[in-house]
Amino acid sequence: MLIAGTVIVDSSTIIRDGAVVVDNSVIESVGNRGDLVDRYPDHKQEEYDVLLPGLVGGHIHSVQSLGRGIADDTELLDWLFDYILPMESSLSAEEMEVAAKLGYLEMIESGTTTCVDHLSVDHADKAFEAAGEIGIRGVLGKVLMDRRSPKDLLEDTSEALAESERLIEKYHGSFDDRIRYAVTPRFAVSCTEECLRGARELADEYEGVRIHTHASENQSEIETVKEDTGMRNIHWLDEVGLTGDDVVLAHCVWTDESERRVLEETGTHVTHCPSSNMKLASGIAPIWDYLDRDINVALGNDGPPCNNTLDPFTEMRQASLLQKVDRLDPTATPASEIFEMATINGAKAAGFDRLGALREGWHADIVGIRTDITRATPLHDVLSHLVFGAHGEDVMFTMVDGDVLVENGEVTTVDAEIIRQQADDVGLSIESHREAAKEVKP
Repeated sequence: MLIAGTVIVDSSTIIRDGAVVVDNSVIESVGNRGDLVDRYPDHKQEEYDVLLPGLVGGHIHSVQSLGRGIADDTELLDWLFDYILPMESSLSAEEMEVAAKLGYLEMIESGTTTCVDHLSVDHADKAFEAAGEIGIRGVLGKVLMDRRSPKDLLEDTSEALAESERLIEKYHGSFDDRIRYAVTPRFAVSCTEECLRGARELADEYEGVRIHTHASENQSEIETVKEDTGMRNIHWLDEVGLTGDDVVLAHCVWTDESERRVLEETGTHVTHCPSSNMKLASGIAPIWDYLDRDINVALGNDGPPCNNTLDPFTEMRQASLLQKVDRLDPTATPASEIFEMATINGAKAAGFDRLGALREGWHADIVGIRTDITRATPLHDVLSHLVFGAHGEDVMFTMVDGDVLVENGEVTTVDAEIIRQQADDVGLSIESHREAAKEVKP
């Protein structure tokens, strides 16, 4: 296939009248449209206004997609324990599958081709199968929770780790290596030392398995960890082995100088979730400092209940603007830096090589967007538009590993309308459960 348009090779290279040639799962050639049309006259041709590398959601909760809007205007720990965990625990296997499909559907429709996905305690198989069916690339993990958890989600430590190992054996490297595994403790508050150390031991047993958890999102969380361990959160995670170049820590809003040195020295990846941090009033992560220290920073939407959208373009805009106002510096986090966070940095965090740019020999993960809209007129600077002006609804084409998942704005791998209808039906049952709980609450 030959796909033509303005090609964003990476944050510093743009081909105005360009094209990308795809052969099976990889990019065969990138260059001037006329030259490539002459070289590949028999290739099927597609054209979109702008072509860019597939965007990476560095911290996502796909299975929370059914909870969009159920817990607005709520503090983090109340939001989690009073709304989100009860919702997760109430979902049957079939409902969890619908939730995962809805999340993945929204991602591919809005330009996310790879996600680092924090699932739930139960029914993780359903999410893995949903990801494979829809075609998204992902690093997924069953959640571990062995203390301070609702009864229906509280696990025996050894059983939880054994279940994680079963999932690794079944799904790590599955769907032509499009789907990989991350051992996924929820966070230090809900995991014992045995669980956290066990997560590290398990990840070390399998090549390419990563670790993905939340860290230092909220001051109450940090206070709880310090009461438990006598240490600040990042120091505790480092003590139990949950730092390193195979670890993705979501948020890292509240870190001190010594903790930032740990992140820097260990090569730990950080995922910035600005919309979630703003909505839950968690704070402003010191992204500018992380980047200055060469800490790899990815971008994530977090979950729909604390963001309301999985649109990666919205997250790019928020990430830049928030840092500018935090530093009172309009030069902070320019569009090029933010675009790298959403592409090549995210790919590094997820652990995929040859991903995050449109280069010969790299994975054919490509997004095409339209710019024949008022919001994109006039188009002086295409990279600026992608970061500050584009929306997920502008996406017309999504390809992962050479497979077309969205073409001319229509999902090709599943019936999107059926998934949305199923999600509506499950959403009604969630709402009825919530209303019933209100009636019996003293």
